[in-house]
Amino acid sequence: MSFSLRSTTLLVAGLMGITGVVTAAAASHGSDPRLMAGASTMCLAHAPALIALYAAWRTMRIAPLAALLLAVGTALFAGDLVFRHTAGHGLFPMSAPTGGVIMMAGWLAVALGAFLPRKET
Repeated sequence: MSFSLRSTTLLVAGLMGITGVVTAAAASHGSDPRLMAGASTMCLAHAPALIALYAAWRTMRIAPLAALLLAVGTALFAGDLVFRHTAGHGLFPMSAPTGGVIMMAGWLAVALGAFLPRKET
């Protein structure tokens, strides 16, 4: 089995969706739900975006870049929140803000995709 960036995007979307549900459940059972709820929100907001990018892959030239940025940014942001909740400290200094900026770049790439369609073959 060979995995391309496109199929990896769908895999990450599924894993991100699972993580969103798990962290939502954890948020409802913990003493302070804010961090886990934030991680859940980011995962459940960006998993469908990755699925949409997977679907648009052949028509949107910038879909691979947008998917990579959204996946990495979400992983950093949500991962930092989960780590703060479980370990009491973040992944590394500025990891959540870095993830947030990367997610914003991913959304900017999605917006720019409107002007960079693939040529019809």
